[in-house]
Amino acid sequence: MRANGVASTSLDAVLAASHASKSQLYHYFADKDGLVLAVIQRQTECVLATHEALLRDLTSLAGLRRWRDAVVESTRQTGCAGGCPLGSLVSALAESPQPRSLLADSFARWESYFVACFAAVRSRTNRRTSADLADLALMLLTALQGGLLLAQTMRSTRPLELALDTAIEHVTEQLK
Repeated sequence: MRANGVASTSLDAVLAASHASKSQLYHYFADKDGLVLAVIQRQTECVLATHEALLRDLTSLAGLRRWRDAVVESTRQTGCAGGCPLGSLVSALAESPQPRSLLADSFARWESYFVACFAAVRSRTNRRTSADLADLALMLLTALQGGLLLAQTMRSTRPLELALDTAIEHVTEQLK
């Protein structure tokens, strides 16, 4: 599904690629919709695991910048191909209620790491800003997704760098 898209991936193609029998496939998935939901869950776990080590312990803006550098470097190493596995699924599944809801939950989990980071930064500085941490997290995730999409399209990390740098600068100003 990641390589060919959800619509272009048939259960027969999955069977051929996995060398599984139909009975094995249908033992775990009632239909393609069930398989799609499992793919979303798996991609969520893979994406968050990739980012988790840097995001879970983020307590400073310097840590946020290290995360940014790691994301840019990872994108550079892939030649800017592929984009975000979750973002790529959204374009195919946003109009289907159950997959869209599961994807929204996946992004909310991702956002929660940023909210925790921003809360830690705010508590370390002992400043009580009026900044809405959830809005800042959503803005950063939006910058990431847009940056990854344009990096994939342009085959350059520059859009990703600009988007993340601008977002992190805004976060920095809001948490001062």
